[in-house]
Amino acid sequence: MSGILSMILAGGEGTRLAPLTSVRAKPAVPFGGNYRIIDFVLNNFVNSDLLQIFVLTQFKSHSLMKHMSRRWRVTGLTNRFIDPIPAQMQMGKHWYQGTADAIYQNIELVEGMDPEICCVFGGDHIYKMDVRQMIEFHRSYEDAKLTVAAIPVHVSQADQFGVIEIDENNKMIGFQEKPKSNPKTIPGRPDYVLASMGNYVFDAPTMVESLKIDAERSDSVHDFGHNIIPDLYKAGVVYVYDFSTNFIRGEQEHTGGYWRDVGTIDSLFEANMDLLAVDPPIDLYNRFWPLRSYHPAVPPAKFVHDEANRTGQAISSIVAGGCIVSGSFVHRSILGYNCHVHSHAYVENSVLMGNNDIGRGARIRRAMLDKNVAIAPGTVIGEDPEADRRRFHVSPNGIVVIPKGARIGFD
Repeated sequence: MSGILSMILAGGEGTRLAPLTSVRAKPAVPFGGNYRIIDFVLNNFVNSDLLQIFVLTQFKSHSLMKHMSRRWRVTGLTNRFIDPIPAQMQMGKHWYQGTADAIYQNIELVEGMDPEICCVFGGDHIYKMDVRQMIEFHRSYEDAKLTVAAIPVHVSQADQFGVIEIDENNKMIGFQEKPKSNPKTIPGRPDYVLASMGNYVFDAPTMVESLKIDAERSDSVHDFGHNIIPDLYKAGVVYVYDFSTNFIRGEQEHTGGYWRDVGTIDSLFEANMDLLAVDPPIDLYNRFWPLRSYHPAVPPAKFVHDEANRTGQAISSIVAGGCIVSGSFVHRSILGYNCHVHSHAYVENSVLMGNNDIGRGARIRRAMLDKNVAIAPGTVIGEDPEADRRRFHVSPNGIVVIPKGARIGFD
C-alpha cells in the first residue's frame, strides 16, 4: 500500500523481564527457539505488504540492531526499507520520555515521507495480524483520525492496559489508561474489559499536529495512552478495531485473536509453552504467513544413543537446528540453536534460548536459560524452590531464570 508509513516502538527497557533484559532490549529477547520477539510485528508488516518501516530503538539496542542487520535488510527496491533508528536526542538532550515523545523526536522522518497514514505499533507482543485489514477499517469511517486495535482481557488484568469504551458504531467514547480500580467492563461481560493492544493507525497529519501540541504541554507525560488518545477521543474522531475479526489465510479457527503481552517472565514462559500444544493457539507452520527470522548456519538437530536407560529423545518439544540430544530426555521444552543435552540429563517444562550446554546427569525443570548458559554435570535446577531462590532469579510462578553466559555448578 502506498502512502503508508509504519513505525515500530522497539526501545522498551523491559525491566520486568530481568535478567533476560540485562544485556538487551525487550524486543530482542529470544522466543520460541527460532525467533526474537520483534520478529512477530515485523512479519505482520512484511506479510501485509507494508514495506516502509522505521524501527525506533533506545535501551541496550546492540543485540536488536545486530539481529535486524542479519535478517531484516531491504535493499535494491525503490521506496522499500526497514530502517532501525537509534535514539538521537533530536529535540534536546534527553531520551524518549514516552511513546508519543519517541515519535515526536523523529517527526522529521514522518514529515519527510509525507504519508497519508501512519501506523504506530509496539514491538514487544506475540501475535499475527494482517495490518491492511485494520487500515481498511480505519478508511471506512470518513471522520476517523485514529483507529486503535483492541481485544477483550480479563478484568483482573485491567491495570496493565488502556481500557476502552465504545458505542454501537465502534467509536471510542471512553478511555482509562491502566486503571487501578473500577475499570469499565464490556457490557454483558462483567469479567472482561476491552483493552488497547498499543497498535494505532493515524491519519498522518492529525498525528503530526497532535504530537506537536503535546510536546508543548508541560503537564504531559508525552504518552499515547495518557495524553494523545484521551485528547482525540473527546473530539469524537477515534474508532476501535476488533482484532478478533482479523483474518489470515491458512489459519485454523482456534488460532484467531491470539495476542500475548510478554512483559513478564511468567507471561513470556507461558507464551513459549503455548507453542507446545498439539494444536497451538498460534500457528508457526502456516505457509501462507511465513515467520521470518535470522537463522544461523547450523546443521540439523540430532538425537543419539538408543540403549537401555540411555536414549536421546525429545517429546512434545521444539528443537532448533544445531542441537544434540545425546542419550538424554527432553520433555515439553524448547531448545534454541546449538543446545547440547548430555547423557542421562533431564530437561522438562523449560526454555533454552540457545548455545546451552546441559551436563551429564543434570536435571532442569521449569526454567528459562538465556543464551550461552552452561550447566555442570549433576546440577539440579527447579526441584528445590528455597535453594533456587538463594541462587537465582525466580518468578512469582516459580520459573527459574539463568542469565546470559552464566556457568552454573562449576568450581
